[in-house]
Amino acid sequence: MTTATPVTRSPFAEPTRRVGGGWIALFATAWFGIWMAQLTPVQLLLPQQVEDVTHGAFWTDNVIAFGIISGIAGVFALITYPLTGALSDRTTSRFGRRRPWILAGTVVFAASLIVLSLQTTIVGVGVFWSTAIIGFCMLTSALTATISDQVPVNQRGFVSGWISAPQAVGTILGLALVIVLGLSQVAGYVTVAILLVVLAIPFIGTLPDQQLRKDQRPRGGLLTILQGFWINPIKHPDFGWTLLGRILVNLGNALGTTLLLYFLQYGLGMSADNAQLGLLELTGVYLLFFVAAALVLGRISDRIGRRKVFVYTAAYLQAIAALILAFVPDFNVAIFAAALLGAGYGCYMSVDQALATQVLPDAHSRGKDLGIMNIATAVPQAVGPLLGALVVLLFANLATAGAVSSDAITKAGESAGFAGLFVASGVLAILGGVAMIPIKSVK
Repeated sequence: MTTATPVTRSPFAEPTRRVGGGWIALFATAWFGIWMAQLTPVQLLLPQQVEDVTHGAFWTDNVIAFGIISGIAGVFALITYPLTGALSDRTTSRFGRRRPWILAGTVVFAASLIVLSLQTTIVGVGVFWSTAIIGFCMLTSALTATISDQVPVNQRGFVSGWISAPQAVGTILGLALVIVLGLSQVAGYVTVAILLVVLAIPFIGTLPDQQLRKDQRPRGGLLTILQGFWINPIKHPDFGWTLLGRILVNLGNALGTTLLLYFLQYGLGMSADNAQLGLLELTGVYLLFFVAAALVLGRISDRIGRRKVFVYTAAYLQAIAALILAFVPDFNVAIFAAALLGAGYGCYMSVDQALATQVLPDAHSRGKDLGIMNIATAVPQAVGPLLGALVVLLFANLATAGAVSSDAITKAGESAGFAGLFVASGVLAILGGVAMIPIKSVK
């Protein structure tokens, strides 16, 4: 591993030199491994593991258990993101500010996944999925901060697209490895953990991370760090609106995607095997549109210097996709909805990430402030399964209040429950798009 590049400018200065293709390629490769390691468990391995250890009498028992575990992990993400971001802002290692945290997060994340694969109790699953999320947050908090440190504003939409595009590719490849190759639970977790390390190491080893001198380190101790977690939305309204929009859009996306396997199996009545294959097919369609939107629209946003119109249009596309699934629950229609959702979320993830780097309150606390922004992405995804399960149960109970037979209760409840889930997803995405409109400092 090389040491940090000697300081040639203040580490807090706005970058002006464009990053090259090699930097972007290794950056994207690292994110590819990260998303594969995080989303393959969320979409497939973790729900199946929860079902194996809980032996719930009804499918809703499994959904609730999965949601509780994800929600607990979300609490740890809420703390880890801003804390490790703030600590990376203050790190004076000879290897740079961000690189030690990227490396530590990779190790914690990968090791936790391997231990998680061996768990046979719900407590064990909850504990080690939480430690995996802690590692994920350590890693991605520091990695995201490298954009503000090293990428000029007029290149951030395109570079942020290389956070987003690997998300779709990593998800589909991870699912394909497990489903097509028929990997066991242990083999699935171990495979994505190994790939995480292999794909992250090249960027860690070559990152030109500037060293922070001790006299440049922000003043104050733990109390100062904790006080910095509060950013006054009245004093910094654009930061506040961006954060609110992120929370709403990502929560809407989580409601619409994290229970997709359950929707196929119980909402559409597919067998377990067909539901897995259906999930793979839908994810493939989602992938194509996600990648195209993230890379193409992110670059267009850079060229014309506009962010907001892309962000709220992307949010509305997600809303349309969710509402289609709510009112036309059919697999063929779901494929079309997956294309809309992929285009919308791909555009949102790339352009909104670029927008977020332009509304940060202080150059001295980029890691911490982006850590707070990342909460709005990670925590909704973590608590989404639990909130989604509660929404499904609420609408299912309302729909079956007058049913007289158990079969009618089951069928009507499942249909209404998932319809309510997707309506909630669409409404949140719309509100998230509206939250972008008041932002003034970014066009």
